[in-house]
Amino acid sequence: MANFAKTLDWDAALDAVSKSKSVLLLAHVTPDADALGSALGLAHALLELDKSVQVSVGEEGFQTPESLNFLPGVNLVVSPENIVYPDLVISCDVSSENRLGTLAGVMKNAKQSIAIDHHPSFTGFGLIHLVDPNAAATAEIVLNFVDRLGVELNGDIASLIYAGLATDTGSFKYQATTSETMRAAARLLDAGIDHSGLARLLFDDEPMTAITMMGEAIGRAVLTKNAANGAGLVYTSISIAQRGNQSELAMERVIEAIRRTTEAEVAAVFKQADDGHWNVSLRSKTLLSVGEVALSLGGGGHRFAAGYSTGASLADAIDQLIAKLAEVAGN
Repeated sequence: MANFAKTLDWDAALDAVSKSKSVLLLAHVTPDADALGSALGLAHALLELDKSVQVSVGEEGFQTPESLNFLPGVNLVVSPENIVYPDLVISCDVSSENRLGTLAGVMKNAKQSIAIDHHPSFTGFGLIHLVDPNAAATAEIVLNFVDRLGVELNGDIASLIYAGLATDTGSFKYQATTSETMRAAARLLDAGIDHSGLARLLFDDEPMTAITMMGEAIGRAVLTKNAANGAGLVYTSISIAQRGNQSELAMERVIEAIRRTTEAEVAAVFKQADDGHWNVSLRSKTLLSVGEVALSLGGGGHRFAAGYSTGASLADAIDQLIAKLAEVAGN
């Protein structure tokens, strides 16, 4: 992981783009606005350079989730089984190959590939790396890339990058937000984005069924005050049945509600995926690195925001997390 902390091979990345005619951009499975916004934002920039572009996610039959369907350029998104093999593959916000899903082999076998990421847990896949764990979002790195490509910001590119930036910083309130992040946001506003409209669609727009699901999940929350050596854990779970007809992405916002719990340093949401596995989202406030916790459980992320997946039963998964929190808190 440390080998990639300062890996920003701009010259190689720019050369790869220059020599390519067709580019496939990949977001991670169950994409959020940083992953899909970064991929689409860079895709728009590459279109300005007369490149042929596709954007995809490694989930069979993938379609852009309704919660992100407002992003400019979603018409560029193709399901993985329909991609046309390109000259260059670029992953966006993907920390490990398994997060590429069914398209992991396409990235691995590409003659030329670029991995753009900001996770400290980045595993080093791909031939060229634009990896900066100090960036608040992958979108922040993409903005730098767009500048270096010599593409002028337009409303669509700026909106897509802003969506990623605002999402991964929690509307600029998370610890990863820096003065550089705020300067980047100011540039995007100057490019003419509708920031209040984007914020509403990103954070304040849910169907009633999703509101009901979230309310029920919050009602099931459990506070374990002695977890993490007394720092406290609050957690809840959402099974496939409890999710109903909502997408997996609809469960993401539950963590933002329960993480406010005063008595808990750590918040966790156990979300059952369509394949039955449990995807676990973790957040911490100031004391404990959930990135370290997630990494040891097969996932990854940042100090204060991370996640992992497990095939264990829900009861066993909860016990495993509590044990790992005690171990990390005791170090």
